[in-house]
Amino acid sequence: MKGIIGKKIGMTSIFDPTGKQIACTIIEAGPCVVTQVKTTANDGYDALQLSFGDKKEKHSTKSEVNHFAKAQTAPKRFSKEFRNFSIEKNIGETITTDIFAEGEKVEVVGTTKGKGFQGVVKRHGFAGVGQQSHGQHDRQRAPGSLGNSSDASRVMKGVRMAGRMGTDRVKMKGLKIVKVFAEKNYILVSGSVPGHIGSIVLIQK
Repeated sequence: MKGIIGKKIGMTSIFDPTGKQIACTIIEAGPCVVTQVKTTANDGYDALQLSFGDKKEKHSTKSEVNHFAKAQTAPKRFSKEFRNFSIEKNIGETITTDIFAEGEKVEVVGTTKGKGFQGVVKRHGFAGVGQQSHGQHDRQRAPGSLGNSSDASRVMKGVRMAGRMGTDRVKMKGLKIVKVFAEKNYILVSGSVPGHIGSIVLIQK
């Protein structure tokens, strides 16, 4: 596996050589610093811990400052482990966009936008119970019957109801790297990526 931590910048579209328009997501990927190297002998598994985004020392704990000092770097805001990294790196080294090439298929992991407490129509696509009639009002977006009669006498687990929507960890598979701008640390990925603008995403293969 190989991967990098990035920040979602926004969306744009480019044209391929055949003139086809491709919707792309711009991700500022890295540079990430290797802040810890885990081995099977010491930790039971092989992994690289990558860190991204500078953080002021006054906003960091002493343990964080000492941890990043081993890599001779300033405190970082985000850290993530990538198991069985396919490229050998030592602590303190930097990983940039050059580990990926245009045309590669990758997976992008992000957290979806939070939408708060939502009803069944928005959350699950319900159609409502129908039009209002005499003596019945405000039923267009109602969930309808929920539980059973005297048999179970309760609402069964797993029934689709209103509740919190969004802020879920989602992995998008099979996205293609359309363009790499190494000088700006930008990677253009085909299609959409979960999360709001400025959210942290993981690009891995």
